[in-house]
Amino acid sequence: MRFVHISDLHLGKRVNGFSMVEDQRYILEKIMGVIDDERPDAVIIAGDVYDRSVPSAEAVEMLDDFLSELAERSLRVFLISGNHDSPERLAFGGRLMEESGIHISPVYDGIVRPVTMEDEYGKIDIYMLPFVKPVHVRKAFPEKESEINSYTDAVAAAIEAMDVKDDRRNVLITHQFVTGASRSDSEDAPLSAGWTDDVYAGVFAPFDYVALGHIHGPQSIGSDRIRYCGTPLKYSFSEASHEKSVTVVSMGAKGDLSLDTVPLVPKRDMVEIKGRYMDITARDFYEGTNYREDYVHVTLTDDEDIPEVIGKLRTVYGNLMKLDYDNARTRSGGTVTDIAGKGDEKTPAELFGELYEAQNGAAMSAEQKALLETLIEDIWEGDR
Repeated sequence: MRFVHISDLHLGKRVNGFSMVEDQRYILEKIMGVIDDERPDAVIIAGDVYDRSVPSAEAVEMLDDFLSELAERSLRVFLISGNHDSPERLAFGGRLMEESGIHISPVYDGIVRPVTMEDEYGKIDIYMLPFVKPVHVRKAFPEKESEINSYTDAVAAAIEAMDVKDDRRNVLITHQFVTGASRSDSEDAPLSAGWTDDVYAGVFAPFDYVALGHIHGPQSIGSDRIRYCGTPLKYSFSEASHEKSVTVVSMGAKGDLSLDTVPLVPKRDMVEIKGRYMDITARDFYEGTNYREDYVHVTLTDDEDIPEVIGKLRTVYGNLMKLDYDNARTRSGGTVTDIAGKGDEKTPAELFGELYEAQNGAAMSAEQKALLETLIEDIWEGDR
């Protein structure tokens, strides 16, 4: 049995004010190409299908087109809701779609019935557990309310209620933070210290494969049996070094599991560029690259701020998303301490010079000092 495992499409997402819709349409076509090449028996979509609980019309249209193409290929599709999705909206029409092989997790009520597939090695039970919090599981099992305090407790109780059969191959699709996973800036960070929304990987012991969503970097937790496929696109510059891919899962007899990854190349990459303004705007710096089309984070190392720099940079890097400086001023943090000392014994120019150096981590240039002297002289003349 072969599965294509994807997650965290975040359809309709905006990044630093830029709509990702065009990029998402492009990458969905690439994913469909992988599916056509790999010829899996089913496609797993492990949550965060949309970026918002009330998705845009464009996002809904993209999902509709994608699911329709999968149904035309007579593929089984298993789709769950993530923390960004509205489970009620996502599950709308789910029972009708099952006739086309599209299985969507309903709103969690404590009952997770497996969908059974079969191959030459026997039956495989597919369990779909959408994103749940302890409050959701306590509501489903009021008799266990005092026992369900953490996310691990909640997921463990939900799995216990599934009555997983040990003599079959079992696949769980879920959307949670699992202890030990490496995170990135584009994920929703937990609100309290200690990662209290983590789920201990040991609760997944009954399953031969756990198809996870929520973490944006592709990675396995402990072994290939517990796997985050990651996002198909980069959604923050903390992911600039990620290699996005589709995970292809092959299951033979019970215990026989292998994974492959198929790289995904985006329409526009997310790249970080660092250097002096004159260097990074020189033609020989960006020629032969796709930087002019990519989403770019520029870090300038010039000691002096460049006037109207964003507009100037965008004549070269049209999709400039983020700009900052890394120089003596920014590294010093701009912290001003008691620099004046005996202020009455110093000239205004000396005091201002000390203030400038404390803020910027470097002394004023000769040109700046000359301008300062002129300004001070004009101000003093005007006050007389």
